[in-house]
Amino acid sequence: MDKTLLLEAQIREHTGSKAAARVRKQGQIPGIVYGHKQDPVAILLNAHDFSEGLHHGHRLMDITVGGKTEKMIVKELQYDHLGRNIVHVDLMRVDVTEAVRVSVPIELKGTAKGTHEGGIVEQHASQLEIECLVTNMPESIVVSVKELGVGQAIHAGEVALPEGVTLVSPPEMLLAACHVVAAAKTTEELEAETPVAPEVIGEKKEEPAESGE
Repeated sequence: MDKTLLLEAQIREHTGSKAAARVRKQGQIPGIVYGHKQDPVAILLNAHDFSEGLHHGHRLMDITVGGKTEKMIVKELQYDHLGRNIVHVDLMRVDVTEAVRVSVPIELKGTAKGTHEGGIVEQHASQLEIECLVTNMPESIVVSVKELGVGQAIHAGEVALPEGVTLVSPPEMLLAACHVVAAAKTTEELEAETPVAPEVIGEKKEEPAESGE
């Protein structure tokens, strides 16, 4: 990644859920800055500018806090219950010469050949953890599914990573698989499969002895 986004953050004076809800209504996102053996700093970012930067693939940012500009990467994002709006962000101070571990989105590309055989592709992971220089951090990891047939899967260790990028996620982590969707069974088929309960034959009761014998 060869360019960064320049944003200005305010130092957050008040913390807590009520204060966070109030600043979100004002178009700001609460966050925290940490790293490089410095004390964490609670901040506020302009929600529109920050979200636009993410939308355009910026993960490395120049953030000005208290008059000092530092390079930071987006370490973690928290969304609302609908998964639409960012409600909190974790930023980590970095140096362009250091390697960092980050999670980047997985982007499936192509049409799997298994889809022509009645299969569908299911994505099992949305992010991949990698290690690289902050200047080499990819916006996403592209995974081709073109050769994926029915009954086949793609694991993290099988993905070709960009130069200078090392896999941190377990190699056996499942990313995507192609399988056939079973057709819904009719009521008659379900009833035919339902086992019939065996008839329970009770013990024959002993007849009472006739009187007068």
